[in-house]
Amino acid sequence: MKNILITFLSVFGLNLLIAKNALAMCPICAIAVGAGIELSRILGVDDMITGLWIGGLTVSLITWNLDWFKRKNINFRWKIFITSVIYYMLIVVPLYFMGVIGNPANVILGNWFDKLSLGIILGSVAFWFSAEWYESLKSNNGGKAYFPFQKVAMPVGMLTVLSFLFYFLIK
Repeated sequence: MKNILITFLSVFGLNLLIAKNALAMCPICAIAVGAGIELSRILGVDDMITGLWIGGLTVSLITWNLDWFKRKNINFRWKIFITSVIYYMLIVVPLYFMGVIGNPANVILGNWFDKLSLGIILGSVAFWFSAEWYESLKSNNGGKAYFPFQKVAMPVGMLTVLSFLFYFLIK
């Protein structure tokens, strides 16, 4: 239970600090992240790396939902926070009750943190950061991307680079 509480507090705390207006990710990006999750499970990839992709997918879903709210002119207090809490609960709580999160055999940093939880947090932050970075680069280029599908390539590329990095660090 301690691991799930740490995961929730970390993700929601970060979300409150960094959340701005909705900057939606495209559907191709979310599909690529979803495919990455499934592929990592099939290949037997470490849960830390799988968590990176779960975190990225979650941020993508949240931004999609916030963009939908914006297009439908749906406004309510704490919109970003409530949407984030709901999505992370829909993902993390079932994983906890299935024994995937909180498994004592699946920890890192001297039994301090659950691998999947840490991966979800880092993947969420990395995906958000790369999406923000894309928006910054685009605004510096007259509102245009530097290359086709840059909006997809940057977040997915960031998760890919982190996946390789953690693969070699955990190995």
